Amino acid sequence: MIPYGRQDITAEDIARVGEILNSDFLTQGPAVPAFEKAMTEQCGTRHAMAVNSATSALHLACRALGVGAGDVVWTSPITFVATANVARMCGAEVDFVDIDPDTANMSVPALAEKLSRTAKMGGRLPKVVMPVHFGGQSCDMAALATLAQEYEFAVIEDASHAVGGRYRDRPVGACAYSDITVFSFHPVKIITTGEGGMALTNRDDLAEKMTLLRSHGVTRDPAQMTGKSDGPWYYEQVDLGYNYRMTDVQAALGLSQLARLEDYVRRRHVLAARYDVAFRDLPLAPLRQDSDVYSAYHLYVVRLDLDQIGKSRRAVFERLKERGIGVNVHYIPVHTQPYYRALGFEQGDFPLAEAYYARAITLPLYPALTEEAQDKVIRSVKDAIS
Repeated sequence: MIPYGRQDITAEDIARVGEILNSDFLTQGPAVPAFEKAMTEQCGTRHAMAVNSATSALHLACRALGVGAGDVVWTSPITFVATANVARMCGAEVDFVDIDPDTANMSVPALAEKLSRTAKMGGRLPKVVMPVHFGGQSCDMAALATLAQEYEFAVIEDASHAVGGRYRDRPVGACAYSDITVFSFHPVKIITTGEGGMALTNRDDLAEKMTLLRSHGVTRDPAQMTGKSDGPWYYEQVDLGYNYRMTDVQAALGLSQLARLEDYVRRRHVLAARYDVAFRDLPLAPLRQDSDVYSAYHLYVVRLDLDQIGKSRRAVFERLKERGIGVNVHYIPVHTQPYYRALGFEQGDFPLAEAYYARAITLPLYPALTEEAQDKVIRSVKDAIS
């Protein structure tokens, strides 16, 4: 089976992890801050907080921005459920903004219209908007930042797919148009730490808050304590936090992988271009790549012209699986999940997201995918839709 995504682990990666396993530190040693520093240098950001998953990073981001009961957070319905769930974990309500069907990213015109309508009706405006850089391609962050300034909401970039991508010639993660950016290091993402995530920000106050919350709300910093220290062992819990820490083992793998980030993204572009050429005259369409964006190409998604193909998406999907092609679908719109239906969302609420979902299939794309294997994918797609 050719999977839709797969990690690339080298002998150097194994050696770097082995060094940590033979060292004095497996958890909170020097590798975690070294990985954080390397990522700030990669992205041109002031602060980076490594954590045990991107979900944890999104949760910390919401907490740091003060999201809580009585607030509302807006995000895209085309994302993994974690993006919305973290706002609910903070006690906030969630709403969604429909997508641009050609990129599967949040539609900025739809966001502008919804903000204007909500303001005119006296409704609750979002405290935070979380755009999702779907498939590795950044949203139109400059336009979104203009709306953030006008309507006074904070912005968290869910860039789980987009480490190594660029927007207007700046790395995703620079936080030039947002308060916080979050990356994922899950094995199918661009680089991996086995499991893990990172939150980046240019704001000192948000970095301090997220650093505190990721480790139980416990501090040894006298400036954060409320009392006098009893001695060098002394610490205080000054907030209710979590155990969201990344280990040195994970960070060592991330550091090793980070050295190959540009090569990985470049290879994904080569493979995506081969797909583009092969599918040019077929009844399917890849997502549009905007000119001011350099995608990290985490996913290669095609949208099937089901009327012309004369088959259901499920029939095409199952035929590809039979041929040994590990296709997937990203994503089932979050508002259609039973949990969110119970909160009042209904089928039809976000029609462009639902229409996209009905005909989308994710094809294999990862750096170690050989051209021979990709040619098998291409032949199989042509067979499945014929």
